[in-house]
Amino acid sequence: MTYTIRQLAAGSYDVLLDGALVACLVREVDRSGTAREWLVDLLDETSPAEWPAPFSAQQHAFRTRAEALEWLGIQGADATAEPTG
Repeated sequence: MTYTIRQLAAGSYDVLLDGALVACLVREVDRSGTAREWLVDLLDETSPAEWPAPFSAQQHAFRTRAEALEWLGIQGADATAEPTG
């Protein structure tokens, strides 16, 4: 089981599990334009018994993109470079 990401736009990524789209990773920005936390959201409303590891809820929040990627087990260049968007 391997997670990867594919950038869609600044601060927005598809999260792929073994090549299948399962979640999104987005940077939350408030109305004033201030960047806030990073959110990982499962795309399907599935039962908790069907959630892939490490999900324990439909949505998880992280202070940084790197923390979210580490939680997903993504290492290497994707995990170390913090985007500006």
